[in-house]
Amino acid sequence: MTPRSRRIVLPAAALSAALALVLAPNATHAQGTPKVLVIGIDGVRPDVLAEVPTPFMDSLAASGWYTAGTQTTTPSVSGPSWSSMLTGVWPAKHGVTDNGFEGRKYGQYPDFLTLLERARPELATFAAIDWLPLASLEGGGPLLSAAIDTLVAHDGYELGWAEADAVVTARAVLHLAGADPDAAFVYLGNPDETSHVHGSIGAEYRDAIALSDRHVGILIQALQARAAYLEEDWLVLISTDHGRRADGGHGGASPEEMTTFILASGGATRNWPAAERTFIVDVAATALHHLGGPVDVSADLDGRPLGSARSDPLLSTRRPPPQGGGVRIGPDSRRPTRP
Repeated sequence: MTPRSRRIVLPAAALSAALALVLAPNATHAQGTPKVLVIGIDGVRPDVLAEVPTPFMDSLAASGWYTAGTQTTTPSVSGPSWSSMLTGVWPAKHGVTDNGFEGRKYGQYPDFLTLLERARPELATFAAIDWLPLASLEGGGPLLSAAIDTLVAHDGYELGWAEADAVVTARAVLHLAGADPDAAFVYLGNPDETSHVHGSIGAEYRDAIALSDRHVGILIQALQARAAYLEEDWLVLISTDHGRRADGGHGGASPEEMTTFILASGGATRNWPAAERTFIVDVAATALHHLGGPVDVSADLDGRPLGSARSDPLLSTRRPPPQGGGVRIGPDSRRPTRP
């Protein structure tokens, strides 16, 4: 994810420069209404990301905050990893250890949008996804709950993953333009599925990452086009659930599978310290913290807000490392055992 020139359909150079200016840390935005956009891109290895032309994410990172050394869950599988990113707790608490989602305890450890709805129902929440198990599970209780104000779900297997990501992005753009969300989550699944299908981290996988970057650019352009944008303090968090091996699989404990990234952009990041040790559970904690910390200590989060003081004893006591062994995951691994 290093700045470089390239020709794409969108005016990449001009738009990425604009993003850097609009989302650059500044006092005006920091005094506005706090809002959060979390963008999750499935299965992106940070070292591969660094090699792919991604002008939009490069611009956000250049004016914001970035780490390529975040640790995900064990096992490094989508079900537990997305659960930990969005709930802010490790699998030992939320109970999900595979893509079947058995043992889930989302009632006790809900996603950050549902936590917001419980604590501050006046806030408007939104989610758009194309991996259906995140929003619909046999027996109820999916990760993204019915408490979320607007939940858009498409089937990437049915539409095709590149098309599904485009549809999810378009739906999110419409919502950003026509509604007033305080907290939003947008999921893009194409890179992970592309790597599984081709059994590699080669050209097809890299093209899928580049396409996700263009979706990021479209989302940020929609955000900055909001009529009230200059009175809003947006924090944009971009991350992934796990890495992968060279054969496209994942689920084990190798550095290539366990290492992820977090990108943060917005006025709130201007005084953040340099990245130290970070974990996937920090994403939800950071989103909640930016919105004013509406969830008290009873939420029992394992994550820590990324911009928080390292010396805070309360935050430092709730970060146990991931535990347990891994499982090796191959093609079509994200098709859960239950729909």
